[in-house]
Amino acid sequence: MSVSIRMARQGSKKKPFYRIVATDRRSPRDGRFIEQIGYYDPRKPEFRLDHAKYQAWVKNGARPSETVSTLVKANPPKA
Repeated sequence: MSVSIRMARQGSKKKPFYRIVATDRRSPRDGRFIEQIGYYDPRKPEFRLDHAKYQAWVKNGARPSETVSTLVKANPPKA
């Protein structure tokens, strides 16, 4: 099973809200996921991520999407 870290869209029409999830690469975008590790609200903008879980998934071979990689680089963990 190949694991991907990507965003799953939530919210109503014209009011998007995204969960950052670890999921099987073959699952649909908003389908079943293994674990939720954060969220992103582009309207506020608010970004929260459990960096420890993110690093654990990446260490085990999960590949983040381009969008998630960009968000993580722009919002480093707070010390």
